[in-house]
Amino acid sequence: MPHFAIHCIDKPDSQALRAETRAAHLAHVDTLADRVLVAGPLLDMEGQPMGSLLIIDFPERRDAVAFAAADPYAQAGLFASVAVTSWRKVFPA
Repeated sequence: MPHFAIHCIDKPDSQALRAETRAAHLAHVDTLADRVLVAGPLLDMEGQPMGSLLIIDFPERRDAVAFAAADPYAQAGLFASVAVTSWRKVFPA
């Protein structure tokens, strides 16, 4: 199965919305726990969450796009942008 990176940037001043939907977001990611390579928040210069990065195995890109669209963060309107791209692990071998 290929890896796909889901790179999301939050809308400005959305910390409260992120906090309100965090538990549902984590439950959504946990549904694919066995296929998650890495997942976590992107941080701003002050160390505060300003987006999300997930690298997960999916059969096809359309599956990754559907997963990203179904994310409670996305459903709540948290993200200003979402990019889904193929990704290949090189290091560590």
